[in-house]
Amino acid sequence: MLIPAEKLIQLSTEILQAAGVPPATARAVANHLVEANLKGHDSHGVGLVPAYVASILAGHIKPHTHIQIKKDSGAVLSLEGGTGLGRVVGMEAMDLGMERARQHGISCIALGNVGHLGRIGAFAEYCADQGFVSTHYVNVVGHDPTTIAYGGRDRRFITNPFCCAVPRPGGEHVVLDMATTTIAAGKVRVAYMQGTTVPPNSLVDADGMETNDPRALFGRDSAGAMQPFGLHKGYGLMVMCELIGGALGGLFTLQPNNPRQGATLNNMLSIIIDPEAIGDVQAFQAEVESMIDHIYSSRPASGVDRVRLPGDPERESDVQRTAAGVDIDERSLRQILDSASTAGLEPTSLIQRFELGTEV
Repeated sequence: MLIPAEKLIQLSTEILQAAGVPPATARAVANHLVEANLKGHDSHGVGLVPAYVASILAGHIKPHTHIQIKKDSGAVLSLEGGTGLGRVVGMEAMDLGMERARQHGISCIALGNVGHLGRIGAFAEYCADQGFVSTHYVNVVGHDPTTIAYGGRDRRFITNPFCCAVPRPGGEHVVLDMATTTIAAGKVRVAYMQGTTVPPNSLVDADGMETNDPRALFGRDSAGAMQPFGLHKGYGLMVMCELIGGALGGLFTLQPNNPRQGATLNNMLSIIIDPEAIGDVQAFQAEVESMIDHIYSSRPASGVDRVRLPGDPERESDVQRTAAGVDIDERSLRQILDSASTAGLEPTSLIQRFELGTEV
């Protein structure tokens, strides 16, 4: 079902408010989720509203919490997220990081124990919009692992995102934002909800054998696991995100002595660089543009329309989905409306007011 972005934002805002999120915060989180849908990352979109509502009502996520400074070393800050909403606490951390980068030329921000941050690219884009280069190492904690170590059969990690962005004056920043699994867990969830399969090298079954059936992770007998992307190389980056984002950034890894209450929590270590502190910004920008032109001039391979940079697919999806609407499958919409009911709203009223055209 194609639903306009603004309608999804309003619907998600109402549900989050009913779950106890302050109005302005609910709107910010809803924008964050729908932006992920618009950019083609449905795994981090409005399909997460039910999980957010459940975590808030269970007391695992605290919607009124803001950032706390644990240790201030000038260019380096250690921050406590207090299981606050990731969109809110994460942006507060980026604001502090950019402030320190303006003062010192570079900052290192260790953010620990925060509610699900959502699409990490949003934080890198926020920094890039203000002219900063940034790199982000993230681990995922708070619930049982979903991902095997390369060469193993047992779950040891979750999806551990890595993100890096280079700003461009026109706003078309180069943004690499990826899970260190072959696909994000949310994309497996979307495939499960839609009744489709996942790409090769994404999942293994309970015996460690390759499978493309998302029920290995989300079905009744979900004893399978996800795989790191790129064999040992993606696995190596996954380990570094766990150790740098988790052990250093938040003092909180997925090792079994740490708590797992069922909520999705993140730790993130961000390095934010002010290009002006390094040298000639105009020369930097000119070099970036020259290299980008050189990349774009490459002849496309057979079956490919053109060579793209990290960030291009998201911009293309944003244009298309802003015009056409976001496609929400019936099962995901049913779950969203069920979460509205759990939060105290009447689903039938929402269906009528938002013209959802469903019998959910």
